[in-house]
Amino acid sequence: MTLTARDLLDGIHAELAPHDNDNRMVPLISVGKAPRAVFAAIAAEEQRITSSDWRSFHAMAAREDEPHVRAFLDALPPGERQALALLDALVAAVGPDQGMELPRAGCQAYPAYVAWLALNAELSAAAAGIYANVAAFGRYCRAVAEGMRAHYDFDDPACAFFDFFAADVPEADQRALAAIQAGLDSGRLNPNEAHLYARLFQNYELMFWNTLADEFSG
Repeated sequence: MTLTARDLLDGIHAELAPHDNDNRMVPLISVGKAPRAVFAAIAAEEQRITSSDWRSFHAMAAREDEPHVRAFLDALPPGERQALALLDALVAAVGPDQGMELPRAGCQAYPAYVAWLALNAELSAAAAGIYANVAAFGRYCRAVAEGMRAHYDFDDPACAFFDFFAADVPEADQRALAAIQAGLDSGRLNPNEAHLYARLFQNYELMFWNTLADEFSG
């Protein structure tokens, strides 16, 4: 049976699903039990992450020659630039990050991994990992935005970064499937590598949130 892009993504999601609830920070925000200072930390860490990922995605696109994979990668940097601008309102609402370790290694491991992929990964396999993580991050952002409004009285501009990543973008789904399918059809995409990249994305994503949980839930 020929493996399709949708089959591969479904298999990745099934593998990762048992750990979806290992995020210890988002549930605290969802019920209003996280201190308000956590949002200053998120904003500061995300400013670094979005700037780094913007460069990493440009580097990925620059070394990719397959049109569908290139189209998927080319669409990523503008989103990072927009997300970075949206953080301004959150920073204005919460003030500077007062954490002891700035930046936090556990939060910045994620963009370091993206930078590694930019240099080393087969990029259609990386596209599968990236897109699987986008779905998880979108769920977390949706829950954070809801908690911010319900329990912390943040206005829409302060929540805009999270709203942006929580929004459904059908075109992104289509681009991801086309990129992954192109990798499968050409034989360049090793499904085991795609699963590996996605699992590491999940690990680093959870490291981001749980680093903050360790600091702010005590």
